[in-house]
Amino acid sequence: MRLQGKVAIITGAANGMGAAEARLFAKEGGKVVATDLNEEKLNEVVADVKEAGGEITGIKQNVASEDEWKAVVAKTVELYGKVDVLVNNAGVAMSKNFATMEMDEWNWVMDINLNGCVLGMKYTIPEMQKVGGGSVINISSIGGIVGMAGSSPYTAAKGALRSLSKSAAVEYGKDKIRVNSVHPGIIVTPMTAPSMEDAMPYYKMHTQLPYFGDPEDVAHGVVFLASEESRFMTGAELVIDGGWTAL
Repeated sequence: MRLQGKVAIITGAANGMGAAEARLFAKEGGKVVATDLNEEKLNEVVADVKEAGGEITGIKQNVASEDEWKAVVAKTVELYGKVDVLVNNAGVAMSKNFATMEMDEWNWVMDINLNGCVLGMKYTIPEMQKVGGGSVINISSIGGIVGMAGSSPYTAAKGALRSLSKSAAVEYGKDKIRVNSVHPGIIVTPMTAPSMEDAMPYYKMHTQLPYFGDPEDVAHGVVFLASEESRFMTGAELVIDGGWTAL
């Protein structure tokens, strides 16, 4: 098993990519702490993983809360003794541009998509230092690499997360802590579903493969970055986008 003995915190694990990551991590032998605000859906994922023989704990969490991050990390260490992997997966999408958005909408997106990741790193990296290394995987987006109309707050947060990952990789490489970002393209999830019908021609025009991605396509990449198979990768961008950024 590729993650045998590793302890991982995965945020936004109630649906979509986070749920797929939690399931695959556990299948590969990892001990998973899965968090989300949607406790009902999170409990369903936890039950599925346990039924399949995996080891997982679910915790309700608002990733924008510093106190809740402290509690999640403390609980993880209490249960499993360490933290090896952090997957900053939780995120929100909002179709707004600079002319139509309100500043509280901007701050909401930044709090979850960027500041929540900062807090996760702030409180897990010291635990990784204690055990001599670890892997941080920040789920960014192709919106962090290329411009996307009507998504200014989202792309700004994802672009900042991309740069933050590189800086953290440089800062903590000496501690054998690897920090990489993942950049999914159009992945069919509950978060993207509302925009799929209206934006379908735009999505199809930019995606070079004749199909969109599934959450499992991203989960396999995240498992790779969490495993020792990627031991010489840090500060890198893993793009899983069906060819969007090849244009």
